[in-house]
Order: sequence, then structure tokens, then C-alpha cells
Amino acid sequence: MRIGFLFNHDQIHQIAHSLPIALALADGGFDGEIVVATTNAALTREVMRIGGDRIGTRIEHVQLEPCAATRRLDTLLGKVIPARKILIYRDNLDFFRSLDVLVVAEKTSLLLKTRYGLDNLAIIHTRHGAGDRAIGFDRASAGFDHVLCSGRKIRERLIREAHVSPDAITIVGYPKFDLARDKKPHRFMADTQRTVIYNPHPSPHLSSWYRHGHRVFEHFVDNDRLGLIFAPHVMLFQRSFVVTIDKLTIDRAGEIPQRFLRGDNIHVDLGSRASTDMTYTLGADIYLGDASSQIYEFLLRPRPCIFLNSQRHDWMGDANFHHWHAGEVIVSPDQLPAALSRADELHETHYRRIQEEMFAESFDLTNTPSSVRAAMAIVDFAHGREKSRRHLYLVSA
Repeated sequence: MRIGFLFNHDQIHQIAHSLPIALALADGGFDGEIVVATTNAALTREVMRIGGDRIGTRIEHVQLEPCAATRRLDTLLGKVIPARKILIYRDNLDFFRSLDVLVVAEKTSLLLKTRYGLDNLAIIHTRHGAGDRAIGFDRASAGFDHVLCSGRKIRERLIREAHVSPDAITIVGYPKFDLARDKKPHRFMADTQRTVIYNPHPSPHLSSWYRHGHRVFEHFVDNDRLGLIFAPHVMLFQRSFVVTIDKLTIDRAGEIPQRFLRGDNIHVDLGSRASTDMTYTLGADIYLGDASSQIYEFLLRPRPCIFLNSQRHDWMGDANFHHWHAGEVIVSPDQLPAALSRADELHETHYRRIQEEMFAESFDLTNTPSSVRAAMAIVDFAHGREKSRRHLYLVSA
């Protein structure tokens, strides 16, 4: 049995959602082969950092390379579309054919089935995040052989909206939390009274950044009482243009004016490791955002939240904006000062209870680490598939 874990992205943010499962497989004595494949140097470094000496010993590492034609195309188009990410599958089909099971945190890998006909390869989706966006529950989810999810909210929507068979879903908790289990909240900007993390999403039709981001910054410039951690989704500034496929939109993130970068109370991080390992979501006092699934990681420790509805979505009753029930929703940065001033009181009198309920329905956590539960689910799936194939072979013979 050969199980592969693929990391194929520009940024490192998906690694923490499935690499812990590979480590749990290795630590649990899995008697098959475990392979981790990466597609660029940044991903390789992060895998090596988290995996330590298990990478290269108990876990084989492979760095997949694009062919010359893919590199040329990526040079031409890579600033707008992820050409390399899409074509890396075609360029490495022999590797994927060598696997019995492929574990991924994203959906692009379904190309191996839909485009390249690798029907014998079982693909397991770990998802990445516990967010509410509709794209997380589209029909593509039903294309996987099995889906691992964090809690009952995700399972119910996968069944209801993506039409995933209940038998093809296992609730395992949230492996990323295993990496943060011993992580202590870091106090940023000790001289400020409160620290706000502003975490806008890259999707132009959902994000507050394009319309209101600069005005959010204006509220913190020269405001010594409040600290600002600007830690957007790591893909917001990754390319010259942001293109989204769930609702076809395109926009430019633009530049951050220098006047917003000079204050001691402003910290900007456009994509370092700290943006992906919960350093900021654990350390901030207040969350300010829109559509990012990181809100649910912030709720690991309930605290005040504010949501900026820059697009004026009619969100009440819409499951795609369920997370907006965790705090006050405003439609303009002009409302931000008042929202910040009452955030603590509203949190204690109203939103804390709601946040605790939202966290419980999003994350099924037990005394068994989530990565171990996920590893067990993968082994059970793989062994069950082997038995079914052996039975089919005997019947056919």
C-alpha cells in the first residue's frame, strides 16, 4: 500500500491541514509506504520544518517538477493564473500512477480523474479550514473517494449541498490544531491596549479589502491605543491580479501606502509562516474580517469579532455567511470606531455563547488527536478498498 500526500500550491497554508496526518501514519507504525510530494521549494522547506527527521526516513519525500513547456507557460501567465499548479499533474502522471491513495487538501487534484483518467487512484480530501463559503460545498466534493471533515456542520452541508454520500465522509476533527496544541498566545504591541487582526479574504466579490481596506488602516494610523495586525489571506497579494472561479471576478489588491507602514502599532504580514500557523489568530484580542475561514481558528479561544460587509450582502439566513453570527456586522469603516468600543461588552452579553456553539458544530475534538483519527480513517478506507478489489477479482476470476 502506497499512500501519497500532495502539496501543490503557491503558498504553504494548506500544509498544516494534512501533513500532520502523514506524520501520525508514520508514528502509528503504518506498514505501507508514505510519500509526501511538494511542487516548489517553499512547500518543501515547510514540510521539512514540520516533519523533521521523519521526512526522508519513515516518510519518503518527492519534489515534483514541471516540464519545460509548463515552465515557459507559467512565466507568461503565472502572475494571473496558476498555470504551473494545474499542469504539474500532466507532467508527473507516472508518479501519481505509482500510488494507491492520494491525500490532498484542495480540489485541483480531481484533474487526475476527470482529465487524465486515473480511475484506479483513490483520492481523499482533507479540506483546508472549516469555513462557510459555498465553494467548499460544491459538486466537486462528490468527486473524491472519501472526505475527511472537522465537524457535523461540514458533514451536513457536504451531504445536503454537494451530495456526498454519508458513507464517504468521516468526521476527524482538525489536524491543524494538533500543531498548535502547545503554542502560547504571543502578545503583540505591548504598549497598545488592544490588538486587532484584520484578515480580509482575497475573493473580490467577498473581500472588504478592495473597497475599504485603506480606510480600515486609516483608523489605526497614529492611534496608540489600538494595535493592528494586517494578516490577510496569503493569496491576496500573491499575484498581480486576483481571479476567483466560484463567482468569476477579477481585481487587483494594489499597494499598501507607506503612511500605513510607519507606526509602531501596525504590523503587516502578507504571507509569512506566522500567517498560517495561528500565531496571529491566537495572539490578537479582536478579529476583523469578512469571508476567511480563519475566523473559526480564532474561535478556538472565544474573543470579540467584527465583520465588514463591504459588498452589502443580504447575509441573514445564508449558510455561506454563518460565521457572521459570531460578532457585529458593519457595512462601512465609518462604523468601525463605535463597533470596536462596544465589542467587549457585546461579546460577553451576547456573542460568546454563540461562538462556543459555532465552534462545537464546526470542530469535533476528542482526547484522541485529530491527525491520529484522520490517519485511522485513511487506513480503514484503504484496507476496505483493498478487500473490495480482492473480492471483485475473485468473483471475476
